[in-house]
Amino acid sequence: MPQIVILPHPVFCPDGAVLEAPSGKSVCDVLLDNDIEIEHACDRVCACTTCHVIVREGFESLNEQEEKEEDMLDKAWGLEPNSRLSCQAIVADEDLVVEIPKYTINHAAEKNH
Repeated sequence: MPQIVILPHPVFCPDGAVLEAPSGKSVCDVLLDNDIEIEHACDRVCACTTCHVIVREGFESLNEQEEKEEDMLDKAWGLEPNSRLSCQAIVADEDLVVEIPKYTINHAAEKNH
């Protein structure tokens, strides 16, 4: 089973993490299933950018971006060429290294951390 290495993030995952990631599941769902409460204001329907992540390794193994995701990513803070909306990035069969950006377009999280 592939793994996702989550780089340290001061709020969501201060020590970083290594997670088992079933193929066919979204990066966002894998994080949430492992108590990493990444923001997902639109409830994972590709209607916001709060679940934006930067895929540092394994980007090419993910499913291809659809136009709707590309359009939403244009609004994300700190956009990089290897940015994805974690709700749309589907794990394949390769390990990933993922960074959760320090900021999102939301100034306040949906829930207290």
